[in-house]
Amino acid sequence: MAPHRSPKNRGSVRSSFALIATAGIIALTLSGCVSAPAPEAGSGDSSNAVEVKGDFGDTPRVEFPSPLAPEETQCTEVIAGDGERLVDGQQSLVGLAVYNGATGEELQVTGFGGETGDPVPLAISENTLPGLNKGLSCGSVGSRVAVVVPEKDGFGPNGNQSLGIEPGDSLVFVLDIQRAFPARADGAVRLSRDGFPAVVLAPDGRPGITVPKADPFETTEVEVLKEGSGQVVESGDTVVVHYTGVTWADSKVFDSSWEKGAPAIMTVSDGADSQVIPGFSEAIIGQKVGSQVAVVIPPSDGYGDQGSENIPPNSTLFFVIDILGVI
Repeated sequence: MAPHRSPKNRGSVRSSFALIATAGIIALTLSGCVSAPAPEAGSGDSSNAVEVKGDFGDTPRVEFPSPLAPEETQCTEVIAGDGERLVDGQQSLVGLAVYNGATGEELQVTGFGGETGDPVPLAISENTLPGLNKGLSCGSVGSRVAVVVPEKDGFGPNGNQSLGIEPGDSLVFVLDIQRAFPARADGAVRLSRDGFPAVVLAPDGRPGITVPKADPFETTEVEVLKEGSGQVVESGDTVVVHYTGVTWADSKVFDSSWEKGAPAIMTVSDGADSQVIPGFSEAIIGQKVGSQVAVVIPPSDGYGDQGSENIPPNSTLFFVIDILGVI
């Protein structure tokens, strides 16, 4: 995964259900700065039967009669949030409690702070369980949402034996949506210098890149394409970014968070704790949230003479990066 240094430096992921979430079965992506559509699910007898006690952000106390077996995914906003509802394209941070809706068994509670750990990054995307996507569309930042998901919107007819979910079992989620990040950079547009690759944005913010037929820069060079007004990124920060990377030689896309359906989360640093190649960190550190930056990265600040996966040795790289937030 290209701007990462190596798999072992990509940061730890949470175990059990949250691990599956960040791996793509429940990995959610939520988007903002656009008018949110109507929720993809509504409340019903099953979701209304989920009793949730406790304050938002605290570990919930959850009770419900089992089995719950709705024909369609249902969601009930237990605590109302503020702002627009979540949509495709935003990364979010949530507290996540998961139960077997057929047996009432608790499967995992994580992300509520304290012993349950930090909030879990989730995003509404095509790689996410359909029922969880539908449930998240019912909430906004500050929402506590109870979601009941039937088999067809969950793990399907095979269930998931490793999580204790048998064929036919429903799932119950309680989600505290603690933060959500914009879907794209929203800073003021600035012009780039001559000799830089041309960048054209699709309506959703996805960049198209054309590299000039000229020799690349010999050092890492950064241009601000949009200047944000948010928090300044410091060395050691964990950031939420959207990015696309191409090789200078042929403008070929070798990695893109846009193509994966969700912004990426990574630690940038000018030290050994960085999770990404040096040129990628250099492009982001010192910039403001809301900015879009472009960076030319020579092999010395990229993958050197070794290359990586589909990046040839001694490749100069070009990235367009939307800086969406600091965690």
